[in-house]
Amino acid sequence: MGGAVVDEGPTGVKAPDGGWGWAVLLGGFVITGFSYAFPKAVSVFFKELMHEFRIGYSDTAWISSILLAMLYGTGPLCSVCVNRFGCRPVMLAGGLLASLGMVAASFCRSVIQLYLTAGVLTGLGLALNFQPSLIMLNRYFNKRRPMANGLAAAGSPVFLCALSPLGQLLQDQYGWRGGFLILGGLLLNCCVCAALMRPLEAPAGSAPASGPQRPSRRLLDLSVFRDRGFVVYAAAASVMVLGLFVPPVFVVSYAKDLGVPDTRAAFLLTVLGLVDIFARPAAGFVTGLPKVRPYSVYLFSFAMFFNGFTDLTGSTASDYGGLVVFCIFFGISYGMVGALQFEVLMAIVGTQKFSSAIGLVLLLEAIAVLIGPPSGGKLLDATHVYQYVFILAGTEVLAASLVLVLGNFFCIRRRPAAAVEGEHKPPADGGVDSREVEHFLKAEPEKNGEVAHTPETSV
Repeated sequence: MGGAVVDEGPTGVKAPDGGWGWAVLLGGFVITGFSYAFPKAVSVFFKELMHEFRIGYSDTAWISSILLAMLYGTGPLCSVCVNRFGCRPVMLAGGLLASLGMVAASFCRSVIQLYLTAGVLTGLGLALNFQPSLIMLNRYFNKRRPMANGLAAAGSPVFLCALSPLGQLLQDQYGWRGGFLILGGLLLNCCVCAALMRPLEAPAGSAPASGPQRPSRRLLDLSVFRDRGFVVYAAAASVMVLGLFVPPVFVVSYAKDLGVPDTRAAFLLTVLGLVDIFARPAAGFVTGLPKVRPYSVYLFSFAMFFNGFTDLTGSTASDYGGLVVFCIFFGISYGMVGALQFEVLMAIVGTQKFSSAIGLVLLLEAIAVLIGPPSGGKLLDATHVYQYVFILAGTEVLAASLVLVLGNFFCIRRRPAAAVEGEHKPPADGGVDSREVEHFLKAEPEKNGEVAHTPETSV
């Protein structure tokens, strides 16, 4: 997932904010569902895999971690492929790879083979699908981008609601091998979504845009590290990912350890997903409001704080009812985080550097993804207490929230007044009407769908 992509489509083509964009949104919805829900849904097979291969929690957790790490850490590879072949062919190849990985996993005889097939191969296939779908979504939507991102992000909980009980049903009926084989067939639907990603084309007979042509850009624009807002965001996001994905991976096994039947335990992920379905579009709609959008960074920080606090309180659950309540509040906070993360990054770096910024951020997060669930599994193997796992995850997400808030306060709020004034000081040469300057400052940030970079939106 994510990468520095310089293939931005034809110059001067306005985002339609509708039309065929709704078909692209539907494809992005399905791709997002498979990409994010799949690493969590396979956790219903963990108990069976532990019994089959005689391994511990940490060993099985590596499957989800490798899936997420491939999804996050293959940005540069996705960038090269998209620049060379375009979004649609890359997504078609990714769908075939993802399906092939799960089909091959159904024939595995060791956990290492599972890491290479269900982890590496399927994860790479999902990555080659998700990044181009995100690029196409941002090409087709401009003014409605927050809402479109929120609706596409809702694919994750929708598919989690479906894949989790489906996985449990397949395991009961066909075993984990038959379940993996059928899930591999379902992943071929990614190829159908790829067919929907029609490239934007300039209107027939339109004259080429006048003025200097767009300069060539680097594959990865490392100048984003000069932006203190980006550095703070990247640090906060990396810490957040350490604990963000841990509770969904372990909550089913936690319920089974309390004596809850397998089917009811798997239903916890469905509860989480149902709440998440409504939380993501709602968060996207609220963030898109004119009075709220400039403060999206603070809303993102609150979402992380809410998520971490939910993990800490969830560690006190001692029965099935407590876990259901935990999943409800976790679904709300998790949905807010999922809907806001890309919109906030866009607000910080702007549209021109977004493709490079998302790749660099996700490369950093990939390291945290590889550490998060396995470290929770190691802690569980050492203590056999699930509460400690949830406390560790909550502490990490709360720390990320504090990094974002304190970084915003010290890096932006404390800037010298002279520097802030100098940024908006009009040119000295020539008389410029103050009304023209005011009109420019108000209108210019709205070009290309960018949000004005105020202290509230620049971290």
